[in-house]
Amino acid sequence: MKASKFSDAQKAFILKQGADGIPVAEICRRAGISQATYFNWKRKYDGLLPTEMKRLKQLEDRFSAKSEGNWGPRQFR
Repeated sequence: MKASKFSDAQKAFILKQGADGIPVAEICRRAGISQATYFNWKRKYDGLLPTEMKRLKQLEDRFSAKSEGNWGPRQFR
C-alpha cells in the first residue's frame, strides 16, 4: 500500500477544519485532496487524536501482517 503524503497531525487538522464549519470543497482545494479522500478519512479517523490515529494504523498493520501468512488448510487441524 502506498504511504500517505499527509501526517496524522495534518489529517487531524484537515478534519478539524470540517468540524469548524469550513465547506468541504474549500478544505479539499486547499489541501489538494479529493472530496472522496476527505470523506474516507472522516469515516476512518473522525474524532481521533493524531496519537490515536497512529495506534490504529499500528494495529491494522499488525493484523494485516498476521493475515498475510501462509494459512493453508493444515493450519486449522
